[in-house]
Amino acid sequence: MLSSKNKKKWPTPTQIAGGYSDLLHLTFAEVYKLYLQIYVSCSLTSKKLLSYKSKSPFFNPSSSLVQTSTMADTTASSEMEKSAKIFVAGHRGLVGSAIVRKLQDQGFKNLVLRTHSELDLTSQSDVESFFATEKPVYVILAAAKVGGIHANNTYPADFIGVNLQIQTNVIHSAYTHGVKKLLFLGSSCIYPKFAPQPIPESALLTGPLEPTNEWYAIAKIAGIKMCQAYRIQHQWDAISGMPTNLYGPNDNFHPENSHVLPALMRRFHEAKANNADEVVVWGSGSPLREFLHVDDLADACVFLMDRYSGFEHVNVGSGVEVTIKELAELVKEVVGFKGKLVWDCSKPDGTPRKLMDNSKLASLGWTPKITLKDGLSQTYEWYLENVVQKKQ
Repeated sequence: MLSSKNKKKWPTPTQIAGGYSDLLHLTFAEVYKLYLQIYVSCSLTSKKLLSYKSKSPFFNPSSSLVQTSTMADTTASSEMEKSAKIFVAGHRGLVGSAIVRKLQDQGFKNLVLRTHSELDLTSQSDVESFFATEKPVYVILAAAKVGGIHANNTYPADFIGVNLQIQTNVIHSAYTHGVKKLLFLGSSCIYPKFAPQPIPESALLTGPLEPTNEWYAIAKIAGIKMCQAYRIQHQWDAISGMPTNLYGPNDNFHPENSHVLPALMRRFHEAKANNADEVVVWGSGSPLREFLHVDDLADACVFLMDRYSGFEHVNVGSGVEVTIKELAELVKEVVGFKGKLVWDCSKPDGTPRKLMDNSKLASLGWTPKITLKDGLSQTYEWYLENVVQKKQ
């Protein structure tokens, strides 16, 4: 550590940019401290960076520089052929299963589906062999390692490593084996913790991420950038969609690792079954959140595959906000719990508001169809038939 007598005066970012000879004499610890200073400085000027991104040809997908080196950044695209071979990666999950249902409902019959035991997407050789043999025409990449805050904090290497492996293997093999178009799906957690509300696509990489899920978020950001890089270098039609908070059939209702909506549904159901007098929920119930039924997301995915071919990723949300209190009351009504709802205000509320700006997708002609109450009713029916009855 530096004593107060010989403590160095830390250079400003401006001095660093212009050259600062004293840097050669800094220790590793001092350099790391300097790095943190620069990082904070960059974070505080995120609004200036956002303005810069809108003007810079390197960030602006509509600029002439990007257009001369990539496919034209346009919303025009050709519809998928009903007989074309489509690989849905992650078809057993919440998102993938909904996409499969939507494709089948619309008459797509040539779907290529593989379980993890049949195809390990983290294995480069296995994925390469799969694409060489099957040669799908379209790919929807919904496979990912997902989890809540506890899982992200406990297994950060898995969340960044496994997701990077899956994305890299699938995207590269899809390109090398002639896939016509690929849709990569991410998450709203890609955006900075203190992003403007509603969150526009342009907010990406303008500030620090939420620390509790940054490993997963960084992997998803890399997936977006990989699609953009292949578009720039290879003129290949790879697009990205970023959904908001999802719910619906095949959701995770685990008592410890589930997200807020399925967790509430399970707790109210168990309280009803046990004739409990009350259900205690953390926080004040004031935070605002946005929810999208997974069948609406699936509809948006098919829409993007048919209608969008652009450089920038696209937000996919409902555009409707509810407080956690309103959500809890609605779930309570759908489940039929007659007891009391108690709020434990000694527990944290979390981020006050998180809403995605869905104006880009709306301008393309897509809007969600399933109301929150209808979606909750459908989800509860699925929960009763597929979770509760299987336990009995």
